[in-house]
Amino acid sequence: MASNPLEWLLIKSNLIARPVLDTQVGGTYVQVIMAAVKVGLFDAVAAGPATAEKIAADCGTHPASTAKLLPSLVASGYLRASGDQYELTKLSRKWLVTTSPHAVNDKLLLQFYELGLMQRADEYLRSGKPLDFHTGMTDDVWDSYQRGMKALTHGQTGMVAKAVPVPEGATDLLDIGGSHGAYSVALCRRHPSLRAVVLDLPDAVRHAAPLLAEDGMGDRVRHQAGNALTDDFGEECYDAVIIIGVAHHFSDAQNRELTAKVARALRPGGVYTIAEFPASKGQGKAQQLAALRDFYFALASESGTWSPSRMAAWQRAAGLKPAKPVRLAASGGLNLQSGIKSR
Repeated sequence: MASNPLEWLLIKSNLIARPVLDTQVGGTYVQVIMAAVKVGLFDAVAAGPATAEKIAADCGTHPASTAKLLPSLVASGYLRASGDQYELTKLSRKWLVTTSPHAVNDKLLLQFYELGLMQRADEYLRSGKPLDFHTGMTDDVWDSYQRGMKALTHGQTGMVAKAVPVPEGATDLLDIGGSHGAYSVALCRRHPSLRAVVLDLPDAVRHAAPLLAEDGMGDRVRHQAGNALTDDFGEECYDAVIIIGVAHHFSDAQNRELTAKVARALRPGGVYTIAEFPASKGQGKAQQLAALRDFYFALASESGTWSPSRMAAWQRAAGLKPAKPVRLAASGGLNLQSGIKSR
């Protein structure tokens, strides 16, 4: 968070209060960007350079307040200023204009809810009890959640579909917790004989159904409302089962039981692929994102992130043969751990 070489040196020498920079400056930085998204500021500038007054009029915000916000967005690299005119940078045009295919606005709107959970971190630390992300979510939050999660898949569904092993001639896929169905859609497009069932909670299905419909795969990818922890998947019904970015919602024991159910539901030669964000290991800045993500998932859900070795242990215990894990560095660092059922 250093703004100049001298400040960097002072932080490095521990002569300046870095905790203040990390919290006050970092927290303000976060809120400035999120507030701009919430009022539609980046869409207001998308048509071309505009003054603070024009931006405020288009956003329905106060001119003086808007004028105070804009320099912060310039200093942060989200806007460019020329005289009294402001315009988008490549960064904001790609990620924060709602008409962009890469837009992550819905994820940032969801973060208002997520930050509310994080403000209760001390409660989690004292009790050891997760706050349960999904309990108490309003319809608006559910909608932002589903749209935000789908936004994060842009550019990576093809890579994931290519990395997930699917038996030749496979016809049936179960996607556990797949909500918007983007990964199932990508897999079905890659494997013409495949059709998929996307199993998720009833509220998730209700808000994700319109997103799946947009992909025009209704004849091959369908939703099924249910609960992966309590529902029975049947026996030898599927050629492939995937669970992507969901295992961190479940405890070790729950994941073991779930894997055992999946193993029973797989046909001989079938494959169960678990995809998870990397678990934190070691020290240093390189581990910061993994460690913070692990803490967040533990606070907001059940357990946190899992290592490929732990995922392989669940598969081995269920009678599956673990394959070598695959790391997709370009997909948020997802680790894919597949287990194969013997023929």
